Amino acid sequence: MRSSLRLLTLAGIVLGAGTACAAEAVAVRLGELAEQNGRLQDQVQAQQRMIDALAVQLKELQEAGARQARPVAERREEAAEAVAGPDAFRRERAVRVAGEAGFAYFKTGSAGAFPKGEFRVDDPVISFEAPVRKGVYFFTELKLLPRETNVDSFQLGEMYVDFEDVSAAWGQPGALGVRAGRINIPFGEEYQVRGPVANPLISHSLADVWGTDEGVEIYGQVGPLSYAVAVQNGGASRLRDFNADKAVVARIGGDPTRWLHLSASAMRTGELAAVADNLSEVWFANGYFRALGPAKTTGTFWASLFEVDATARWRSGHLGAALGQVRFGDSDTTADNSRRLRYGHVEAVQVLAGSLYGAVRYSEVRAPRGYPLAGWGAAGTFFYRPSFAEQLRRLSLGLGYRFGEAVVLKAEYARESGRMTNGAARNDEDFLGGELAVKF
Repeated sequence: MRSSLRLLTLAGIVLGAGTACAAEAVAVRLGELAEQNGRLQDQVQAQQRMIDALAVQLKELQEAGARQARPVAERREEAAEAVAGPDAFRRERAVRVAGEAGFAYFKTGSAGAFPKGEFRVDDPVISFEAPVRKGVYFFTELKLLPRETNVDSFQLGEMYVDFEDVSAAWGQPGALGVRAGRINIPFGEEYQVRGPVANPLISHSLADVWGTDEGVEIYGQVGPLSYAVAVQNGGASRLRDFNADKAVVARIGGDPTRWLHLSASAMRTGELAAVADNLSEVWFANGYFRALGPAKTTGTFWASLFEVDATARWRSGHLGAALGQVRFGDSDTTADNSRRLRYGHVEAVQVLAGSLYGAVRYSEVRAPRGYPLAGWGAAGTFFYRPSFAEQLRRLSLGLGYRFGEAVVLKAEYARESGRMTNGAARNDEDFLGGELAVKF
């Protein structure tokens, strides 16, 4: 009996010890699981903090990209507009309409074009520009009453389609643009500021080389140099070209410093039919180039022109100069009508006070052996009749007041004198005028 009790007691002690050990093992395992779960929770929280930080950084990057996108687009648009040059409109989707005119009083001496004195609407023009597609524009202008005309009717000015930045297709923006239609002859610099508002005086220089002709022009800027090259008909007729030979014009320019602009131009009119073409399209000395020989013995005529220009600008004014030469000839079988004409001008403009400015320009044309030079003189006397001048000089003095960029009031006195091939003096062509010029 006692043995059984001892066995039972021993078994109880063993069972109690085993139970205690099992309980202790379970407690240890539960502690390990709780610790592992805590570590997992810490990792999850750390990962969430990292995700939140990445989300904040991504949002900041997106906002920065949005802030930068608009200036880049604006810079690209401004660069595309700059390629068009100083004579183009601001490029917009809508059709652009612009206009310019001077309202003037002109008076010349008794041998001049306006001996009685008269009020005039001077060089009124209306122009239109419309987009065709991206980078392609249509432009036209209607000259309502050009100063140089003797016909009381509207005239067509420029009319062309402009492919603005063809070279952008091969990664050279601004290097090449193309115009086709009726375009200004890209010779010299003065033609770009002939308008009543842009011109600081009322008159132009004596040579005043300009014109509008049908043809094709390429233009652009390569490095520091700008250029324009055109192939055009050459003759004055807007309906037909009566000679296969074409006019070729080229100008190249650059700014060696920010205040100095230089350019050089060359042009040949091509051979023009003396009777059918009659006159060249390019304007010179308030007239045109035309044959000097009689129609019976003269089939063609031509001219080649060369010119260099320089303009120095400062905050309140500028000083500009041009020097050029013309080589003229015709096919007269009875006489040598070749001529070598030389011309030039110097112009200075200076702000005197506020919007008031003063301007002075001296210009001259020399024509050994004589040439029809009209100037401020009556065209019927000095251009259409066989009346040849050896020299013509003009000194223009003017005052102007600019009411902003679109309105200018100006006055000018021009002293003009010259000498004919027969020795007669030209002293009765002085000009006095006033003009209010506006544009929109």
